[in-house]
Amino acid sequence: MLQERFSSDANHRLWNGFRDRTHPRAKPACQNGGLEKAAAQYGNRNWQFEAAIRQHSQIYPLAQTFRRMAARIDGLIASHKDMSNAVSHEIKTPLSRMQFEIELAQQAGNPAEIKRSLGNIKADIAAINNLVKATMDYAILERADMSLNIGAHNFTTLIPAIAENVRRNARPEIRVRAAVQSDADKVICDMHLLETVLKNLLYNAARYAKHDIRVSFNMHNGVNQLFVDDDGPGIPEKDRHRALESFVQLDQASSKKTGFGLGLAIVKRAIEWHSGEVIISRSPLGGARVAATWPAMLL
Repeated sequence: MLQERFSSDANHRLWNGFRDRTHPRAKPACQNGGLEKAAAQYGNRNWQFEAAIRQHSQIYPLAQTFRRMAARIDGLIASHKDMSNAVSHEIKTPLSRMQFEIELAQQAGNPAEIKRSLGNIKADIAAINNLVKATMDYAILERADMSLNIGAHNFTTLIPAIAENVRRNARPEIRVRAAVQSDADKVICDMHLLETVLKNLLYNAARYAKHDIRVSFNMHNGVNQLFVDDDGPGIPEKDRHRALESFVQLDQASSKKTGFGLGLAIVKRAIEWHSGEVIISRSPLGGARVAATWPAMLL
């Protein structure tokens, strides 16, 4: 009996070893090789994650982490390339004007002409400073290690104050109305980023509105909702997604260039840092509506 039992146990162990080598569940070693090969490609600056890891695999969560990391790195590299190309392009125009004005000043025959050229140079220096500031603001939001300063803030006073400030700096015919939910006195957010979001949206609306701008805020089903509407020409549906990208300016036909195409891109990244999203649609006022939404509870 003891010999028969020993033989049975030995056969059982032999069968288990054979099954472990041949059963489909024994593929992690092969999939590990695929994961290792995909990770090795990162060293060659190939950010396409091509390892085929099955969802039931034990290393599937690790593979997903690698896939997200690769997509993030690829996006950051593309963003930095776009930023470098755009900045070099944007800075050429004011530098060329400054060089031209310096030559005019050197040839000027009276102090008034020199003063005019120096004033134009000063304006171009301000334009370059604005470009650098906008680019740095956007670059900060593109950092992978950025941390938010989350707190509870009173939107019932913040939004009307910013709206009034924008109205004072807008064209005389522009009207700005604010409607804030009465109990929105403890909105969870990063105050600095949300101020930037609101200012960018309102100044962008003031640039295109004919007469009316409306900003509204409410909380619904655990979601904070910020809407900025205007009665301007609006944004065509085919351009609404692209308008949120960096250094994109849709009104290229305009003779007067304003901004650098970073305002809405900054809004988008700031809201994404709050785990939210930004959507452009048609406004009830007839122009563009920009809706920024993010979870009410972030802590």
